[in-house]
This record gives sequence, structure tokens and C-alpha cells, in this order.
Amino acid sequence: MNTKEIQIKDYNYPLPDERIAKFPLSERDSSKLLVYKSGEVMEDTFRSLPQYLPKGALMVFNNTKVIRARLHFRKLSTQQGVQGALIEVFLLEPASPIEYQENFIATSECSWYCLVGNSKKWKEGLLYGQFHIDGTAYTITAERVAPHGTSYEVRFRWEGGFAFSEVLEALGELPIPPYLNRKTEESDLRTYQTVYSKIKGSVAAPTAGLHFTERVLADLDAHGIEREELTLHVGAGTFKPVKSEEIGDHEMHTEHIAVRLQTIQKLIAHDGKAIAVGTTSVRTLESLYYMGIRAQQLMQEGKDTGDAEELHVHQWMPYEVIQNSKFKIQNSVQVLHFLLDYMQKHHLDVLHSSTQIIIAPGYKFHIVQMMVTNFHQPQSTLLLLVSAFVNGNWRKIYDFALSHDFRFLSYGDSSLLIP
Repeated sequence: MNTKEIQIKDYNYPLPDERIAKFPLSERDSSKLLVYKSGEVMEDTFRSLPQYLPKGALMVFNNTKVIRARLHFRKLSTQQGVQGALIEVFLLEPASPIEYQENFIATSECSWYCLVGNSKKWKEGLLYGQFHIDGTAYTITAERVAPHGTSYEVRFRWEGGFAFSEVLEALGELPIPPYLNRKTEESDLRTYQTVYSKIKGSVAAPTAGLHFTERVLADLDAHGIEREELTLHVGAGTFKPVKSEEIGDHEMHTEHIAVRLQTIQKLIAHDGKAIAVGTTSVRTLESLYYMGIRAQQLMQEGKDTGDAEELHVHQWMPYEVIQNSKFKIQNSVQVLHFLLDYMQKHHLDVLHSSTQIIIAPGYKFHIVQMMVTNFHQPQSTLLLLVSAFVNGNWRKIYDFALSHDFRFLSYGDSSLLIP
């Protein structure tokens, strides 16, 4: 199969609006769980998840936290008593400082790559916003620096000496998915975060994790399932539709990851295999395989610098590796050892890199053995990933979910996929 020639129209299915969950259930773990195992499908409740998992397995979670990425500013009006145009600025990823954590602790200015709504009314000049902390009002300005693809670099400056993370908490709005067709409500501040979210940076939640409760996590421990966390900051590109007829013409978005040395060691101890919670964990874990290959190549050639961005996985790398007759497919433990050697050589406790990987039919999985995931939009790259994982049998799963009243998308029900 030539993956690049896949027709996206073959990954369509009818999704009535009433099947899209607009709000989550009051108890996260009372959601439905579809269990797909070796071609067979059944229904259960999410809190039963641990009983389907093998004792001693390693389960990997994405601990990213959704930030209040939607900001509103106004232009200064030239007419007295008339408000200037309202401009929405949507944070995508840091521009300066480029590291998320450094950016969030900046106390007077920083810049981000942003989507700009109503951009025709903001050609130049400053935008003004106001935020309140402890009852005092402070001013923040936004300045458009330069275009950046379909977005813009925007520089923010603010008063008060507060960390930018504090400014966002006071000024920003939590962005919920556009297909919910409603405004963010107070309840979303709690329900659109996983109970284990820690590291700020995402503009969308890793939604498979929304079903977990402290009760389910404790039950996993009781069942002998080892838990580990990594970080992939989910970007707005996760909602980017596939507009091309063939996926070879679709450009995947880049996502930033952070993986601890300890996580690599745990993966090796578990024979290079893991159960992934969510497609973001899948993309991160599978990217580690190709980062290991890249690390070995660079070290053999003496070209490794220790800047882990040199390990970036571009969109089609996995398929080029498969097609390269000189390349011998190696098992995941060997490749993870290459990555471990690279990190130890350069004294990296955490691997900060990025991935643009697209996982679609024709992809060979190296690390992920089971997956917990929600039900995804028609004709999306996430549906392609699911299809690749279940050997093309996605329609059986989705037909079952549709005929058994499962709720779809971010706040909907979930599935455990065991090929």
C-alpha cells in the first residue's frame, strides 16, 4: 500500500450533530467503553478498563495541561466614546522565549505564534487588553511582529511584574473544540482537563484521558499496571481538516514533546512496549522510535550536537525508512537504547524535541500495543491513525459505536483497541 495515495473520502462516516457530546457526563468514569479485541467488539463501562489490561504492562499518559489560549483585545479608536475593533488572538506556540516553561515565567514581555481573528482590522499598531489580579486592573498590549505561515508572531507586554501564566489565567479563555458550537462555560475549566494534567502548553485536551478518575487510576495500580507520563502539547492543528483528496498532499502540524530519561528506561524495561492513552501518546511513543534511529545516525557520523530538535521526526520519515532497502528494521528496545545513549552522552534528563509524524494505513507500529482513544471526526488524520492500528477494521468499530448510542468526539465515550 502506498500510504500517500490513500483517498480521504474512504474514511468518511455519517455523524449526526446529536451524536456529538456537547458536555461530559457528571461522572467521568461512567462513560461507555467500547472494547475491540482481535476483530471482536463489545461494550462496557470505562471504570472496568483495568480488567482488560495485562498485569505488569506499562500505561503511558500525556500530562499536558490546556492553557487559556483565547485572548481578546481592542484597537484604540480615533473617535471619542467609540470602542475600537475587537480582535481575537489565539495562542499556538511560543516564539520567544521558545521553551514553554521559560515563556510562562516571563514577567514583562514574550511573543507567541498566534492565529488572529478579524485580522483585516489590525494591520498595524498596538492592541490593548485589561486583566484583573487581586482586584487591581492592569494593561497588556499586543503587537503584530511578522507573519508566520498562516499565523503571526505577536509580542505581548504587560504591567505588574506577573508571570505570563498568571496573566493568561486572568485574561484568557479556555478554548473548547470548535465543533461543540458553544461558548466556554465555567464547568469546562475543570472538565476539559485530565485529572493528571500538570504541564501547561496545550490548546486542546488529550481527550482520551478525560475519562480517568482517581478511582480508575487506583484500580490500575491494584491490577499491577505501571503508569508513566510524557508530554505532548496539543496544537490547534489537531482540528485541521484534511482538504486534499490524497493524504500525500496534506501537511501535518508540528507538535512539541518532552520525554524524561526515566520514561525511556521504563520502556526498555517493558521490552519496548506500552499501552497508550490517547492518540497524542501514540504519536509521541512512535516518534521515539524514529528519534532513536536519527540519534544513532547522527552519533555514527559524529554530527550530534545535543540539541534534541535535530531528532525532529518529519511527516513521512517512517515510510521512507520502510522503503529504504539499506535499512534493517530493528526492534524497539535496540532503538530506544540508541536514544538513551544520546541522552546520556549529552546529559539530558528530559528530551525536548518535536514531531510531525502522520500515522496512517501502511504504518508499522513499534512501541504501542494497545490504545485508549475517543471517537474521532470523519475524514480526520486521527481516524487514519485508528485505522492503521486496527489493520483497516475501523468501520466495524464505528458502526458498532453508532448503533449502540456511543457519544462522539472530545466529551464523548471511549474505546480500548487491542489489534
